[in-house]
Amino acid sequence: MSVNTSNVYGKISISDQVLAKVAEYAALECYGIVELVSRRFADSITELFKKKSAGGKGIKVVTGGDRIYIDVYVIVKYGVSINAVAESLKEGVKYKVERFSGMIVDTVNVNIMGVKL
Repeated sequence: MSVNTSNVYGKISISDQVLAKVAEYAALECYGIVELVSRRFADSITELFKKKSAGGKGIKVVTGGDRIYIDVYVIVKYGVSINAVAESLKEGVKYKVERFSGMIVDTVNVNIMGVKL
């Protein structure tokens, strides 16, 4: 799937993999995030044998119409406020993806998969 829009210059189409990569970079910039992790064990095994990831690791992007729905799977640093990190992550990913794509990010769901020292 992809997000589509058009203006006076023509049609613009942005794929889900590109949006996932932007969300990945935005998530890694947030304070308290150690790393992004795969949603399932099978995804982890697949990533071991791939040379290059097609989309963002630990990011799931679903588009519907001109709306974007993002799920982020992260490991946070020990000792930080999980609520504060999650809120910061939501705002940061939403802002950067909206600014990049020009589309509306409807929801950003943060899934804390673990804590690391």
